[in-house]
Amino acid sequence: MPTALAPRLQRSHGQAAAVALTASVIAAVLSCGLSACEYEYDDGHSAGTSRSPTFTDAALPQDPARNRPVTGAELDRWVADVLPETQGQVFHTGNGLLDAGATRNETTTQLPSGTYAITLVCRSTRRVSFTIADKESVLVDLSLQCGTSRVNVVQLAADTVLSVRIESLAPANFAYRVSRF
Repeated sequence: MPTALAPRLQRSHGQAAAVALTASVIAAVLSCGLSACEYEYDDGHSAGTSRSPTFTDAALPQDPARNRPVTGAELDRWVADVLPETQGQVFHTGNGLLDAGATRNETTTQLPSGTYAITLVCRSTRRVSFTIADKESVLVDLSLQCGTSRVNVVQLAADTVLSVRIESLAPANFAYRVSRF
């Protein structure tokens, strides 16, 4: 008879260990979740230094001043921030301020055939539309959500001048750069 009970006892002991392990994991998760566990570490900053939190959740309200168009030196700083130095050769850069409902038409310098990156950015409470075309076709037709940037890669088969059309229903800053890889 002792041999018949041994497997049953081993199985019961294994089951008891599994139940104990599961219970301890559940208890740890519940206690951490209910008490908002926090991990602290020393990152080299003194305890007296406080940093403001950075929010990355798109559902959180953002500073409305961040979307207001700027002029003068503020515009220059914004352009330098959103169009940082690039590795390739820059052929043309444009930027400016659009009034509500305004349209701006510009042209680039003569571009030799090749592959180009066209970087587009805007600053406004609404979207800004960019249309970029060569003499034959539209290469980029984009309604850009301001606060983001877009890089479009285009291939020019022959030397050409690009036309750039920028439109906005609200006051807006825009900037773009045409560069070669």
